[in-house]
Amino acid sequence: MKIATAAYPMDILPDWAAYAQKIESWVAKAAGQGADLLVFPEYGAMELATLAGLDVAANLEASLHAVSDRVVDADALHAALAQTYGVHILAASAPVFDPAIGPRPVNRARFFTPTGQRAQQDKQIMTRFEREVWGVVAGGPLSLFDTTLGRIGILICYDSEYPLLARALMQADLILVPSCTEALTGYWRVRIGSMARALEQQCVTVMSSTVGPAAWSEAVDTNTGMGGIFGPPDVGFPATGVLAEGVLNQSGWTYANVDPAHIAQVRADGVVLNRLHWDDQSGRDAAAPVVDIR
Repeated sequence: MKIATAAYPMDILPDWAAYAQKIESWVAKAAGQGADLLVFPEYGAMELATLAGLDVAANLEASLHAVSDRVVDADALHAALAQTYGVHILAASAPVFDPAIGPRPVNRARFFTPTGQRAQQDKQIMTRFEREVWGVVAGGPLSLFDTTLGRIGILICYDSEYPLLARALMQADLILVPSCTEALTGYWRVRIGSMARALEQQCVTVMSSTVGPAAWSEAVDTNTGMGGIFGPPDVGFPATGVLAEGVLNQSGWTYANVDPAHIAQVRADGVVLNRLHWDDQSGRDAAAPVVDIR
């Protein structure tokens, strides 16, 4: 399969038609390069707040509602594009007010297939800004999606920094990591997490990023990152584990070809077998006693 992962800039949108044209142009470009799977970043949907005016987009609480109100329309657009172009699309995540969760919004990524199927994944662990300032909360549990490309899991940004979440997705061939990071430090935290999860679970992780300034939003005003596709540094994969990476803060798609047979091979007969040997930690992972050797 060919994977395309985005370094995505958020824009001030004059109207819905401008948003639809932008998303279709991105999808058409990746599909034109033969991509089967397209991964957009965390909170890339915040640009939808600008459709309600810059005063709304600049207001933390109002912007949450403005974006959530547009998610149904955005989903219809992505679903149609997935079918038209014959691709799988992970849409940019968005704050969604879901009565089944509670009064505060979740950070939700939505997945669309060429056959019209849909799925969704909520973020599990909130950053300090999300929980202390913005009031975004953890959503529904992790799911694993069977697709024609293989089994796919999603860890949204900060979630990728927690190995037990990835372990819950141990059957995934691909773990998608849509991210939104303000500083280079944040980008590298998520990248290191993504690469570590690929090592531990012997799978491929796909990181996308928001990039560039969005001065109209207090939430996503500064963005640093690039696309990246990672595997275990082992049999069938690059020695660095990096299948592809973009250029820092340069918008566009980053592409990599991934052979699912290589994932199966490294899990069955890699130089190391991290995924198989995971349970060897059990009984050895209690808090270590302090031994005074002063």
